[in-house]
Amino acid sequence: MLPLTRRLPTLTRTLPTGTLKPTLSTPLRTFTTTPHRLGGSNDPDISESATRFATTLLEDADSGFGFVRSNPRDPKPRSRGVTEIRGPYYSVMGRRYLRDVLETMGPSVDGLKFAGGSFSLLPRPALQSMIDLAHEHGVYVSTGGWIEYILQHPDPQTTIHRYLQTCKNLGFDVIELSSGFLSLPSDDWLRLADTVHSYGLKAKPELGIQFGAGGDTAAQELEKMGTSDPTGLVKLARRFIEEAGVERIMIESEGITENVRSWKTEVVNTIMRELPMEKVMFEAAEPKVFQWYVREFGVDVNLFVDHSQIVQLAALRAGIWGTSDVFGRITSYRP
Repeated sequence: MLPLTRRLPTLTRTLPTGTLKPTLSTPLRTFTTTPHRLGGSNDPDISESATRFATTLLEDADSGFGFVRSNPRDPKPRSRGVTEIRGPYYSVMGRRYLRDVLETMGPSVDGLKFAGGSFSLLPRPALQSMIDLAHEHGVYVSTGGWIEYILQHPDPQTTIHRYLQTCKNLGFDVIELSSGFLSLPSDDWLRLADTVHSYGLKAKPELGIQFGAGGDTAAQELEKMGTSDPTGLVKLARRFIEEAGVERIMIESEGITENVRSWKTEVVNTIMRELPMEKVMFEAAEPKVFQWYVREFGVDVNLFVDHSQIVQLAALRAGIWGTSDVFGRITSYRP
């Protein structure tokens, strides 16, 4: 991770009673998390075995299928080949559902994202139980882009601080910073990233070329608003990485591979040419999209997919299955 070169001015605003005032000396959390037991957890669904990363049958050379050729993965926490999955949004997900996902596919899951403001609709015990379970499996937990809504409040300074403190108290690791529906000056956006870091949380900016992205708007409506030059995206991403010490940038799919008449692959190529691969993560809204990313850029590309697609993506990364255009063609050369 690049060092922080920007300094956040001293915060002097009076905050609500009970809200901790952030300081830059607060150590930042790592973007990924290693498995650990959470003291005081009484959740019967969290077992001691979850603190160990189970070996998959494909990796088991003694009594499994380790004799079959597959692409090895870096151990968690990893910076490349990262897979973040969407939690509850298009379908309901609770502790038991998440437990099934992580007990079966946990080795392939690096992050869990609660899209939009979905997490605010859950009872606190249910949400915290899910966050605890994710941490047990070495999975970081991220908010969605709800901060866009928070920024529209009459007193955004106070509201932002209360939002970040609440997220920290709940156990979130990462705060997504998106502005698909807002026009936000670049300096303000970086200042917001600094504020997130001052709470010991990780900022994950979401950048794109399509204004109005993030709400699954129809392609015809998005076309009317037009798209921006990808060089602007690259320039801002560099500022986030070099000036604000951001570990990873999420690339919004709308306007590139989602809700468009034809994919703008030249935008993706520009991003991959100008930015380090480990510093970006691409949203892949459907299997044919993440299949294209893996085929074009290899198994180490970072991707965000729906939780229902994790098995398919894991098989593709491993090189053991796929459609006719990738079957037996996804490979790697490493120890």
